[in-house]
Amino acid sequence: MGGQQAAKHIIICADDFGMNSAVNQGVLELARLGRLNATSCLVDGPQFGADAAALRDSGLSAGLHLNFTEPYPAAALIHPLGTLIRKAYLRRLNPRLLRDQIARQFDRYEDLMQQAPDFVDGHQHVHQLPQIREALLGELARRYAAHPPWLRCTTALPVTGLPLSYRFKAAVIQTLGAGALGRLVKGRLPLSRSLTGVYDFQGGEASYARLLKAWLSQMREGDLLMCHPASHIMQGDILGEQRVAEFRVLAAPETGQHLARLGLTLTLPRRLACPYP
Repeated sequence: MGGQQAAKHIIICADDFGMNSAVNQGVLELARLGRLNATSCLVDGPQFGADAAALRDSGLSAGLHLNFTEPYPAAALIHPLGTLIRKAYLRRLNPRLLRDQIARQFDRYEDLMQQAPDFVDGHQHVHQLPQIREALLGELARRYAAHPPWLRCTTALPVTGLPLSYRFKAAVIQTLGAGALGRLVKGRLPLSRSLTGVYDFQGGEASYARLLKAWLSQMREGDLLMCHPASHIMQGDILGEQRVAEFRVLAAPETGQHLARLGLTLTLPRRLACPYP
């Protein structure tokens, strides 16, 4: 039988706010359309300061997109992702620089947003890596012991009907630290339930529309869909065309109708819970 399904609270989070004006404009427009309820912020990005006030007024839940891979001038500890993963697992990241960089990003977020972040995640999921996750949790305990933000869980949502390469990529992201992070935060901080939205950033609008439909149709209460939209292509952004494709699909009336048919509500669940025993 047709009709709407029972309401499920999910999170659709646009990453990379602050990276450039196209990303910011795309995020703010999707917020206006009611297609997002969260965005995570690259606080050292060149456009974050200019649009922080607009983000505050948008109604979105806003978080810190912890960065250790984008070479912004303010960042002292930056590596390509592969190098960062290797150094983190060998525990060869400089502890002082690590702590300082995390603290400085929180400081900048608080200065420009005039509040603590609602949540924390990592650009390229770095928040779950060894050394980084321990330093992050230490900073969170120091700053926000009474009212901690929630964290993004990277456990892959088991979505059927996706290409094997996408499922493999999601499994790799999970393997890099989802379990360890979950066990560390259990009883201390809330986590989103599972992560979806992982793919190869190719295929244009038609491909993304099919993927989005599959992801949304299998999301559960508390799951998080990450996306990377932008309103237009910025020179130098290697993902620019696909960011615009994501924006157009998310902004389309059909997406709003699909969310309604599935009973998906873009409000935070009343209770975010760690999925790890």
